Amino acid sequence: MQQDLPHLAKKRSSAADTVYLSQQPPSIVLIADDKMIFDTLILNYRIDSPFTFNIHFLAMPKLNTYLNFDGKSEEAFNFYKSVFGGTFLAVHRMSDMPGAEQLAENEKGRLMHISLPIGKDDVLMASDTVPSMGHQLSIGNHAYVSVFTDSREEADRLFAGLSAGGEIEMALEDTFWGDYYGSFHDKYGIGWMINYPQQQQS
Repeated sequence: MQQDLPHLAKKRSSAADTVYLSQQPPSIVLIADDKMIFDTLILNYRIDSPFTFNIHFLAMPKLNTYLNFDGKSEEAFNFYKSVFGGTFLAVHRMSDMPGAEQLAENEKGRLMHISLPIGKDDVLMASDTVPSMGHQLSIGNHAYVSVFTDSREEADRLFAGLSAGGEIEMALEDTFWGDYYGSFHDKYGIGWMINYPQQQQS
């Protein structure tokens, strides 16, 4: 009989801070923000487990990254998709919105919204600016997309793929705070931080 649910739940919570477990024998309290997380945990154990489960679901906010481009969001997201894989959740052009007939012809094909799932819980989103409506893009160093990986190999792969044609700010290396970390700006001017939190794997 499998009875190591506390260990699995603890491991899941340390990785994503979404599942918290406290054990007061013979019961286990699971607090999760997603029913799918609970189902994934409970299906790993036999139905004749001696534990009693008390389940509490929390509505927790999701954090997504939204980027702006000056007409290059489609090109950029095809590049990101080539590295991360996956399928676009949505692709909407400026020509789809009300009043699009007032846009300049070279603006109608720009993207109003595009989104790409990254991993299990995150979504990368973007849109193009519309100069004729007073939208101007200003690229600086005030924003980064921070990615946490499950292995050094995955960190190396993403760093190499996304930084191609860009400017490396800090090469991947073991840092004093314990992470395997590096940063760069990709060829579209977007800042990225790649992290592998090694202390969580020890």
